[in-house]
Amino acid sequence: MKKVQKGMVIYTFSRKHEPAVKIKPKEKVLLETEDALGGQVRNEKNSLENLDWTKVDGATGPVYIEGAVPGDTLVVEILDVKVEDKGVMVIIPKSGILGDKTFSPYTKIIKIKNGYIQFDDVKVKARPMIGTIGVAPESGEISTGSLGKHGGNMDFKEVTAHTRLYLPIFTEGALFAAGDIHAAQADGELCVSSVEVAGEILLKFDVIKKKQPEWPILETEDKYALLACGETLDEAAKCASEAAVSAFMRKYGWSFEKAYMFGSLAANLEINQVVDPKKGVRAVISKDFMELNHLLI
Repeated sequence: MKKVQKGMVIYTFSRKHEPAVKIKPKEKVLLETEDALGGQVRNEKNSLENLDWTKVDGATGPVYIEGAVPGDTLVVEILDVKVEDKGVMVIIPKSGILGDKTFSPYTKIIKIKNGYIQFDDVKVKARPMIGTIGVAPESGEISTGSLGKHGGNMDFKEVTAHTRLYLPIFTEGALFAAGDIHAAQADGELCVSSVEVAGEILLKFDVIKKKQPEWPILETEDKYALLACGETLDEAAKCASEAAVSAFMRKYGWSFEKAYMFGSLAANLEINQVVDPKKGVRAVISKDFMELNHLLI
């Protein structure tokens, strides 16, 4: 197993970055990650006005996967996600879904103990998830705080241990990176911050040759989630819907009309987040109605 320390961090997804480590398919790698605020907030008196915003939303990596080339699919098996015993939540005026309201900056240190988050007197079950996870795009640079077909800051609460993520590969080696662990998150992440926390991610990679998903796909025990995004929620929902309907057409050999109709029965549209530069919506399809090979083109 290889290890990438938290100091090996990038702030854009780009093919220009030198790999932090090179691995072979099916080899394990452990990524140490800092929290999304770059470890700059250690107590509730830290002023958000003094944050170095160039050190926010970092991702550990990149990891070069041997044999991965454009046109392939990167299979990311998430074996474990561990978090430290203390995280932080913040709100900033004019941010989040309720940014039009008048409110003050606020910082809250959150303790995590015995599998639970302590928010004042309320306990919330911890479910560590990876907010930012992706590969280098086909061209240019994309901030690790944004998202797209390469993955990125998708903030999908089910990117957790014992799931698989399928990402299209756009450059040799894929140049994978991940970070922005949350101790837990609800759909939407409505105030922009969840419980931001440092931690470790244990991963194993594989490559599917000469096929790609249109959008990143998360596989759980019983379903697939097609992770689309757009400038608006409507646009993101349309992209997720188009991907689902196209998959039904491939699986069943149906016309667009039949597949579109079936989407109302078998493709659940759900919100990932509403606060990032692009909005995230997923189309969730039960494995009763879909196999992976029909989701890859």
